[in-house]
Amino acid sequence: MNYKKIKPKKIYEEVEEAIHEMIRTGQLKPGDKLDSVQQLAENFQVGRSAIREALTALKAMGLIEIRQGEGTYVKEFEATQIAFPLSSAILMNKGDIDHLLEVRKILEIGTAFSAAQNRSTENLKSMERALEEMKRANGNGELGEKADLQFHIAIAVGSNNPLLMNLMNHVSGLMGETMKETRRLWLYSKQTTTDKLYAEHFSIYKAIQNQEAEQARTLMLQHIEHVEEVLQKYMEQIEPR
Repeated sequence: MNYKKIKPKKIYEEVEEAIHEMIRTGQLKPGDKLDSVQQLAENFQVGRSAIREALTALKAMGLIEIRQGEGTYVKEFEATQIAFPLSSAILMNKGDIDHLLEVRKILEIGTAFSAAQNRSTENLKSMERALEEMKRANGNGELGEKADLQFHIAIAVGSNNPLLMNLMNHVSGLMGETMKETRRLWLYSKQTTTDKLYAEHFSIYKAIQNQEAEQARTLMLQHIEHVEEVLQKYMEQIEPR
């Protein structure tokens, strides 16, 4: 049996994870100013070099910005960027989530329609592989999220429209993060199981396979509306940012 090696975490990594979690949970909100390096070092009871390394890592992730002479701030979500760092999703507020879902409706309903008309046999195989991974991932959240995103990207590829594929790739990072939260919330609800979630994706696939463009569009709309419902309930429960 092969066991995964456990690597001891460095001090700066623990600090980075702690601040990352504070941003993710809303304790630190977009626009908030962080304490000074000295204050953070005292609060975390670590050296200033560990704080600086942690801040450098968070900056590289796109979560904070260091303003010369002013201090360090949690970044605002920048919807004007066409490509987003994966971690940007935790900076999104309810309005940003609504905008992302609106983009998904416009983009994915159209891609499902187009894929039903233009998909190749190889495109269908890619969708099938993603569905198989989704089924095998029963109980494994990380694998399920990855397969979910792969399925949606496979549909975009199935449109055989390079512009649609590029647009999908640009928002896939944010989609991946919101899918992670959606699946977690969805599968913890009493009304939904992994089987139902799989069946919803499979029905979209069948419509595309059968070249039923209108049906594919309708089923994708219903799917995203379900996602919207789950996320909106979640956003209502957490403190507004």
